[in-house]
Amino acid sequence: MAKFQLNEEVTLHYEDQGDGTPILFLHGVWMSSRFFHKQQHFFSKSFRTITVDFRGHGKSTKVHYGHTISMYAEDLHQLINHLNLKDIILAGWSMGAFVLWEYLKKYGQENIKGIVIVDELASDFKWEDFQIGAFDFPTLIHFMQQIQTNRREFAADFIPLMFKEPISEEDAIWMNEQVNLPPESVASAILFDQSIVDYRDFLSTIRIPSLLCFGREEKLIPVAAGEHLKKEIPQSQLVIFENSCHCPFLEESDLFNTTVEAFIHSVLPR
Repeated sequence: MAKFQLNEEVTLHYEDQGDGTPILFLHGVWMSSRFFHKQQHFFSKSFRTITVDFRGHGKSTKVHYGHTISMYAEDLHQLINHLNLKDIILAGWSMGAFVLWEYLKKYGQENIKGIVIVDELASDFKWEDFQIGAFDFPTLIHFMQQIQTNRREFAADFIPLMFKEPISEEDAIWMNEQVNLPPESVASAILFDQSIVDYRDFLSTIRIPSLLCFGREEKLIPVAAGEHLKKEIPQSQLVIFENSCHCPFLEESDLFNTTVEAFIHSVLPR
């Protein structure tokens, strides 16, 4: 992995493989770039493929400040400038979708050719006028308490909720390892912020071709979330992965990869 020094205290770790149109994968809360290992080899054959660990996650610095979606978007902006990326495809999974949308809000859409949203709502919070949200306040309180008092057991119970079928023991081991890398203070801070951001009012302003990838299994995110995004985002298309839950890029990786590849070719100049 390569390193990018954001400031004196924060270093981001990233991987940069292949040549051509850059596609940048953004991971979910507590996760890491390792979750995209089935995408790196496939996409790097035709595209410049970049994965990054957000601050506090994966191999990036475990600094105890800056854990908001807004700051993660700022970090992303600095990395994009550092790598001099042009005409980018941004792919955001779960929390990564919030970072993606925040990046567009803060820095504009001119340098982005297309976006891929993987299994995320316009907001995770179940607002009074948004009942498809994933978390209500009692659930969020419970999650915050569990992170502080029962972290490893809570994570071990959470990971299976991301998949339609049981995962192998080998996968469970490395996923649990990655999810527990952020310190409890980091895990709590970013969970709270990413659970209350709300991009409903922003969706209609998106003028970039958007691919929406959702798993049919609704353990975490309902298909209605994808249907809502499809309705609100112009130039969007919704693809449902029938044998997936929250991670179609792992559960149906071949289909996911070829679907995203076709989307990228559709938005590039011919």
